[in-house]
This record gives sequence, structure tokens and C-alpha cells, in this order.
Amino acid sequence: MARPIQFERDNVLEKAMQAFWAHGYCATSIADLVEATQLKPGSLYAAFKSKEGLFLAALDYYGEQGATRIGQALAAADSPLAGIRGYFQQLARDSADAQAMRSCFLVNTALELAGHNEIVREHINRHFDTVEGHFLRALQAAQASGELAANKDPRALAVFLMNSIWGLRVLGVTAPDPQRSQAVLQQILTLLDEC
Repeated sequence: MARPIQFERDNVLEKAMQAFWAHGYCATSIADLVEATQLKPGSLYAAFKSKEGLFLAALDYYGEQGATRIGQALAAADSPLAGIRGYFQQLARDSADAQAMRSCFLVNTALELAGHNEIVREHINRHFDTVEGHFLRALQAAQASGELAANKDPRALAVFLMNSIWGLRVLGVTAPDPQRSQAVLQQILTLLDEC
């Protein structure tokens, strides 16, 4: 009789995510994952079926964490636009700090694999859609309360904001300059505030 798999799933996903995030899918070997997770190959395969299965689970773990953080930031604010502003102000501060900022695991994966792997593309798009949905609901609520101008298109703004996250994350890795991050932030805030 096979022994049951015993490990803390989130802990394993966190460690696998860090390995994949640091090296990319293709350059991360099973040996790297065994070292990172401290699990034997058989346990990894029993739990996740394949390297790709573990990768997709780690990608989903990352995407769900990020979407949850955004949802919580928006929900905790005094108003929908205050939540969006606060989230992007923090993101801009982080993107100017080379120590705090890392490239986005979803964006890295999109660049490495999404162009030729439909399953990966579907997972990434699902997470992008979740983030976009958080912004869309906040913008619709802001518009309904009069906080956002009636002539604004919440759906188009939600797509823009979702893309702005990834742009700021990439900028933070490639050119962590507070002035550049603040310039991007100012454009985002101006777009939200224009009547």
C-alpha cells in the first residue's frame, strides 16, 4: 500500500513558485524543485502529476494571492477610487525600490510560455481577468456613487489599470527610478480624476 502524501500544500507551492519565478519554467529542473520543496520526485509526481502540473499549481497560487491582495486593498478603502489610488501609490513606491520589487511571475510566464502553450495562456488570462474584474467592480461602484465621471468607460479603465500593474512591475525591475514611477502614477491618477 502506498504511503499517503503528507506535506503542507501551500508551503510546497510557495517554494516551487520561488524556484520557477527565479529561473523560469524551462530552466527549472525536477532536481531544482526537489531541492526547493524538500520532497522526493515521487511525492511531487504523486501530488501534481508532472512538472507542468506543479508549475500550473504554483502559477495559480501566485495569481490568487495577488488578486486577493488587490481585492482586499480595494475593499478596505473609504471609497472605490481611494482604494485604486492607494493600491497604485503603494505599487509605484514599490516599483521605485529595487530591493522590494520583483518582476511579475505572471508576466514572466506570459513572455516565456503563453505564446505557444494554450493551457498556460488560459491560466494567465484567468488571473488577468480576475484582477480586471476587481477594478471593474470598483470603477462601476465609483461611477454609480458619482465619484467617477459618467463619461468614463469602467471596462476600458479596468483593462488599463490591469495593464498598468504589469507595466509598473516591469519598470521596477528594469529601471527602478522614483521619478519614472511617480510619472506613471500621476498619469493613472489624472485619468481617473478627469471630468
